[in-house]
Amino acid sequence: MSKVLLFVQHNEGRILKGSLVALTAARQLVTAWGASGVVGIALGKGASAAAQEIVQYGVTECRFSENELFAQYRAEPYARAIALAAKELGGDSVVTLANSSGKDVLPRVAVLLDGAQASDVIAVNSDGSLKRPMYAGNIIADVELSSGPRVVSIRGTAFAVATKEGAAGQVHELSLSGDPELHEQPRFGEIVSYEQSKADRPELSDAEIVVSGGRALGSAESFEKVIFPLADALKAAVGASRAAVDSGYAPNDWQVGQTGKVVAPNLYLAVGISGAIQHLAGMKDSKVIVAINKDPDAPIFEVADYGLVADLFEVVPQLTTALKGA
Repeated sequence: MSKVLLFVQHNEGRILKGSLVALTAARQLVTAWGASGVVGIALGKGASAAAQEIVQYGVTECRFSENELFAQYRAEPYARAIALAAKELGGDSVVTLANSSGKDVLPRVAVLLDGAQASDVIAVNSDGSLKRPMYAGNIIADVELSSGPRVVSIRGTAFAVATKEGAAGQVHELSLSGDPELHEQPRFGEIVSYEQSKADRPELSDAEIVVSGGRALGSAESFEKVIFPLADALKAAVGASRAAVDSGYAPNDWQVGQTGKVVAPNLYLAVGISGAIQHLAGMKDSKVIVAINKDPDAPIFEVADYGLVADLFEVVPQLTTALKGA
């Protein structure tokens, strides 16, 4: 019987929260598609630790490789290794988190397996069809993948986070001998430099509270002066609208929206963000949304649970002071 292969994304052995969300979706696919269970594949530095952990969540078996070829992420060798693991483990379906790496590698996996793909899936229907957003979330489509290899990326906010189960599955190292092309490293290009961004604040995709700033802040200096203290007072992650990023107020990896990161924290504060469709697609599933904007007709107020029509340069510092004194 076929299995569902989960590509386990991790940070030096620490499994991303979104991978546990993807695991929940994979379990639902097992039921809907009549598969026998979930198996896993982990690659890169810390992959062994990630594999040892993921099998505690009900994954029956996990392959891993810490080969130098996977030291830094590159789409082609990762795709070939995932396809190889799928063949070794009998996984005719592949699932992973729909983040930047997942969106980059899965189309290549689909080609290698000669399979069909559905991206950014938000629900699994009982008949095996999948729900996914289209047109910035204005349309939710039901899509059905043809039989055979199926490749699916999962929105990291759409399913519950998987919890640990009793018995642990088996862990084995992935043999790369099954794909001779994996040994032709020069064909994959050369990584000249690699630098991982680090911050003292929570990671945006995993944060319980997010404070995002928009173009109304006017400059990078104002963004730092207004948004950072509020985020620090709330122990929150910092986000930004695409307009703020394009204006140079914030780096690209802070962008929330359809072409940025999709978040669903318990509390989302939108400061000086008008609420374009692109941005709403990335945060409208947040549990509580608070908007501060001086334009009473700003679209952000249509999705906000609480809205304050005011000058952000006056009220945000007052809010920050009140929080620090609480």
